[in-house]
Amino acid sequence: MDSFETGETSTGHADAGQAHTGQAGGIPIDTPPAEDGSRRRRGLLVGAVAATILLAVGAGGVVIATSLASSTAKSASNSAGQAVLPDQRVVPGDGRQGLDLRGTTQRASVTTGAVPATAAEKVGVVTIVSVLDFDRNSQAAGTGTVMTSSGLILTNNHVIAGATSIEVTVESTGVAHRAEVVGTDATDDIAVLKLAGASGLKTATYDSAQSVSAGDAISSVGNAEGTGELVTATGTVAATGQSITVQGESAGSSESLSNLIEVDSDVVSGDSGGPLLDAQGEVIGVVTAASSGIRSVVGYAIPISSALGIARQIESGQASATVTIGYPAFLGVQLAQGSASGATIGGVLAGTPAATLGLAAGDTITAVGSTPVASAADLSAAIAAHSPGDTVSIAWTDDAGASHAANVTLADGPAL
Repeated sequence: MDSFETGETSTGHADAGQAHTGQAGGIPIDTPPAEDGSRRRRGLLVGAVAATILLAVGAGGVVIATSLASSTAKSASNSAGQAVLPDQRVVPGDGRQGLDLRGTTQRASVTTGAVPATAAEKVGVVTIVSVLDFDRNSQAAGTGTVMTSSGLILTNNHVIAGATSIEVTVESTGVAHRAEVVGTDATDDIAVLKLAGASGLKTATYDSAQSVSAGDAISSVGNAEGTGELVTATGTVAATGQSITVQGESAGSSESLSNLIEVDSDVVSGDSGGPLLDAQGEVIGVVTAASSGIRSVVGYAIPISSALGIARQIESGQASATVTIGYPAFLGVQLAQGSASGATIGGVLAGTPAATLGLAAGDTITAVGSTPVASAADLSAAIAAHSPGDTVSIAWTDDAGASHAANVTLADGPAL
């Protein structure tokens, strides 16, 4: 197994916590899709500062930002994950139309002062396009870095969360590869991908010494606005050890990130997962989020030492309470809203295990194996207890009240 190339020496794997087969919940269900043309956005709250924050993931013409929202715990059904992330849902297209800032649509090089990345800055950097549903109508764009010559890629989890397929372009060569998810950590917003058919890649240089101080000169390289063209923005480190709260996929839900590097470079949508570089061109962080609506743009990055520690755990195949290896088990139903009891189906995705069973809208799932299902949360937990490829018994009642039960093999779900 490859180890990662750093600014000093190649390192081995970090110790992992208690292992299990996947994060609680997995992705057994889909939430009902948003109405056509709707724009669901994710916001962040940074301390008590009234600012608009956006995750730096490109969304093909849709701004991913919102006003401040209060922070509350995730609902049980949302913590289970979703096949299509509403905040990344976009109109059909190639994800490269530029960022719509609600009346101020401009390209990154104009609004941020970023310049095209040099050949040297492109080495070890990739652009990422994730398809977020099963009919290719929704896409998200982001950035990543090459960890190993055989094609392990480091990026943010939110860049690929909900993805049903992922394409990664190695920017120094222009070659596109299909990518699979090696593992994810949704809590710490880190994901590791593996490129198909990749070898001999030039890797990013990671600063394993991790000496970062306020005032240090930095630059960020990213797929700004999802254009597919890398640009570089320069700035300085404003602070270290910062914490932010990220509004989750549903109203009122939230998640927190801590120990972040705060910078004053112009991080924009599409930069997520890209490298934050020091003055020597070594990677010191993984660009993750940015704020706007105050006097200047503020960016946030996960320190590279933290990101690589999680990546090593993922590479070694050690799951934990926060790390999921591979893909979750997947049934493939959309749940109807307002179910009184059980998990009432609102729709079934074509080509999924649910479709194989013959499940239909109006049916209510009542058990998975010997586990009774009385709610969406119950269904979520029951499917999450299994792995892709497991054969399980599904019990349900149809809309006429007749009872049914049959075995089905669970599929690979979208990335968490």
